[in-house]
Amino acid sequence: MEQIIATGSVIRGWIGVEAQEITPEIAESFRLSSTNGVLIAGVLRGGPAEKAGLKPGDILVAIEGSPVKDPNSMLNLVAALVPGKPASIRFRRDNKDVDVQVAVGKRPTQQRRRR
Repeated sequence: MEQIIATGSVIRGWIGVEAQEITPEIAESFRLSSTNGVLIAGVLRGGPAEKAGLKPGDILVAIEGSPVKDPNSMLNLVAALVPGKPASIRFRRDNKDVDVQVAVGKRPTQQRRRR
């Protein structure tokens, strides 16, 4: 509400990733001990996540210290980030946790299709 009053719109954080739920089968194939987190299925070229070093196949496990449980929780955590400010992200690659800072971007507006 405060953002709407101050700027006339709601500004959401964005990091430029496509996330996939970790099913028991995916957890087994990646040798994960649980289905918590999200599988990074895609990373937008030139986006904040790519610049921070994330790659498809990484497992995103925490944003700003809050655990990522599934794609929905990831979207909520990312949307709450402030564009233009760095955010800490923890991901797992090759069974090792990696902590990086990502420069949060502003979520692009979706283009409406003309009929």
